[in-house]
Amino acid sequence: MEKAVPDTTLKSKDKPGEAATPMMAQYLEIKSANPDCLLFYRMGDFYELFFEDAVRASQSLGIMLTKRGKHRGEDIPMCGVPVERANDYLQKLIALGHRVAVCEQLEDPAEAKKRGSKSVVRRDVVRLVTPGTVTEEVLLDPARPNAFAALARARGADGEMRYGLACVDISTGAFTALECAEKDVPSELARLEPREIVLPESLFADDHLRALLQACGAPVTPLGREAGESAAERRLTDFYGVATLDGLGLGSKAEILACACAIFYVERTQKAERPALARPMSQRHAGALEMDAATRANLEISRTLGGEREGSLLSVVDLTATPAGARLLAERIGAPSTDREEIARRHDAAAFFLKHPRLREGLRNRLKRAPDLARALSRLSLQRGGPRDLAAVGLSLLAAREIAHFLSDAEAPAEIAAGLAELSAADVSLQLKIAGSLVEEPPLDRRGGGFVRAGVDAELDEARELRDQSRQVVAGLQARYAEETLIRQLKIKHNNFLGFFIEVPQAQGERLLRAPFENSFTHRQTMADAMRFSTRELVELDARIASAGDRALARELFLFDALAAEILAQSPALQRLGDGFARLDVFSALGELAAQRDWRRPVIDESLDFEIVGGRHPVVEASLKAQGKIFAPNGCELSGGAVAVVTGPNMAGKSTFLRQNALIVLLAQAGSFVPAEKARIGIVDRLFSRVGASDDLARGRSTFMVEMVETAAILNGAGPRALVILDEIGRGTATFDGLSIAWATIEHLHEVNRCRAIFATHFHELTQLTKKLPRLVNLTMRVADHAGEIVFLHEVIKGAADRSYGVHVAELAGLPPSVVARAHHILGELEAADRRAPVEKLIDDLPLFSHAATAQAKAGDPLREALKAIDPDVLSPREALAALYELKMKAGKS
Repeated sequence: MEKAVPDTTLKSKDKPGEAATPMMAQYLEIKSANPDCLLFYRMGDFYELFFEDAVRASQSLGIMLTKRGKHRGEDIPMCGVPVERANDYLQKLIALGHRVAVCEQLEDPAEAKKRGSKSVVRRDVVRLVTPGTVTEEVLLDPARPNAFAALARARGADGEMRYGLACVDISTGAFTALECAEKDVPSELARLEPREIVLPESLFADDHLRALLQACGAPVTPLGREAGESAAERRLTDFYGVATLDGLGLGSKAEILACACAIFYVERTQKAERPALARPMSQRHAGALEMDAATRANLEISRTLGGEREGSLLSVVDLTATPAGARLLAERIGAPSTDREEIARRHDAAAFFLKHPRLREGLRNRLKRAPDLARALSRLSLQRGGPRDLAAVGLSLLAAREIAHFLSDAEAPAEIAAGLAELSAADVSLQLKIAGSLVEEPPLDRRGGGFVRAGVDAELDEARELRDQSRQVVAGLQARYAEETLIRQLKIKHNNFLGFFIEVPQAQGERLLRAPFENSFTHRQTMADAMRFSTRELVELDARIASAGDRALARELFLFDALAAEILAQSPALQRLGDGFARLDVFSALGELAAQRDWRRPVIDESLDFEIVGGRHPVVEASLKAQGKIFAPNGCELSGGAVAVVTGPNMAGKSTFLRQNALIVLLAQAGSFVPAEKARIGIVDRLFSRVGASDDLARGRSTFMVEMVETAAILNGAGPRALVILDEIGRGTATFDGLSIAWATIEHLHEVNRCRAIFATHFHELTQLTKKLPRLVNLTMRVADHAGEIVFLHEVIKGAADRSYGVHVAELAGLPPSVVARAHHILGELEAADRRAPVEKLIDDLPLFSHAATAQAKAGDPLREALKAIDPDVLSPREALAALYELKMKAGKS
């Protein structure tokens, strides 16, 4: 894309064709290079915004809009934010989805003045601040990753089009990649939850793909042709300083293109700075339980359907002590493992901390003192770190030593021992150097200095002494000169013209012009009653005092950079240390969770079993407990590919029952204990949830259409190891249409998918299917009738509901009594018609379409295959007769 040439001509009626001021011309040029960003243009102590940027920023930030000069005869809108408060304003702008280009002054204004009166200070954009690339602590959610995703497309070895997806978290250095089909892109993005998505313009032009991405909710940014595949491999090898990509472990072209696209975006937004990104880790063999976007939303894993963290699964189970631990827990619950051995190791670690409360409490107390090491390292690598980031590294090293010593005698399982090994390797000398270099409470920003301890550097101490004690230094020098010259009236004074000078009475000054003082004291000025002198020592002192503050700050910044460089030289070891903190935090937090909530260790095996005894919904139980109420536990048995049909009234707890079983699976395979008395789960490889009603009007989809699309994804994707929960399929259309769809869906789950499933419905007719489907079981929500009032017991029992109690629920909702009474009357008339008899007859008469049709489709039709193989144009009469006999024989066998 060609860069637009800015129009720097003012088209005023009074002064037509007058060129823009040099400053405005510079602004327009820089803005033209960053048209998709708000431009923070540095002018002294403020970042100024002009034109449309100013209008948008003033509206977004609620700050005053002013004006500065004219452009094309119109006032130039302007607003600004103080540099020292820029992060506060950036936080608001990023939260609203804006991108900001930060344009800094690259030279001292005094240097610009030397070039002439019309010269402007050199400025340029030093970084782009976008939702997925922020690193400042105040702009980040400590408990959530802050990543962007890069998407690319390439044809695979099989000729099929494949998509590469790279995920980069600049704030921690994490970098992962994977390859998937187009249909899996939304589910992978839902798992990653990127803050923004970037892709080449050629992909952005694909309307279908763009619609899929925009449905994910993150802003989508197209990149220029430079982000294409022409220089992909070179971009990666240059960034990591390697000769070949073989060592990066990227096995497909799509992954390579996505990673190169991600690196392009990093370089574009970070400009000259290079973040300490880990080498991209391919997730092709990650072995994670798969969930599509709808399932993640329905189960409210990290956010509720309203987009809030409060009320989600993570908000209830996250008892971690560190931000890194919170992010790792979210990652594991968002992508539970399907590796039985790995799950067992995680359960062993959680069980260890459950069994040893003293060690658990001691570890958690020490972890709370460990800062967010990964994000501190990232800021230091990008030259955005401050003294507190240096301190964070030192405190992390100290915490590592303390934790390693605290747990040194514990006979910990393998997963904990691995984390301790990283902590034991912490560099003691670096920790001591950091602690000895920094003050107890260093400031957040390094630009003001004041973070290096006194006594660390002699040059710094001298500069500070001159800066802070200039009066005492001058007084001491005055006393010494007075003693040497025997002139008691000698004074050292200062003005802007001479700087520091010595002033003595005129009669005494004549002595300083003669031996032995004429070579030490230089005459500067004669007054009516006084003479003024200087010495080489005083001139040097004047210069040192004048620049002492600047020299002190420069020296501190030099020491900062030196210490940061020493830390960054150990980045790989420090990153492993941070990983060790996170793992130990997660294990101890899960042990604490099990202890607090009385959760039990599940049994995970390779079978197709699913047995929950006394299961509870973790979020609902926590909510009820806060209200002083008790959750009613329920069991679930789905072993061997069973399908449970759950009937019962609204508000009786069907949806809660469905979700709790799915959440128990997530927790169990993430490595957590579970809210149940007992749980035995054959590993689930895919989890599908269709619970609740929603529409997608932006894409022209009604509630029922969305329901059918999600149901189709389930029926087309679920295999024997899947767990499916479905709620009220078919209720969004006419009664018989809906019943037919629900009926066929159950048959398909039972006969074709052959997966474990829970199917909640108000179609009581479906309970009759147990007569034909051997692995189908009926469950119902128990209801009691007390003195004419319906009481929901929230208990799941075997059997089928006799009615739905919908009119009763309507009465509870406040429908007018006349409407409720009329509804009861109509219901009685309809029930008297006994519509169940025809359905029971259908159960006996209709064949199971799914078993016959699908079995034939899977096995193939031998008669059709034989016919396809015959070419009648080349057969002789004898061969044709033989073929006919063979077909007749095959028809007889089939």
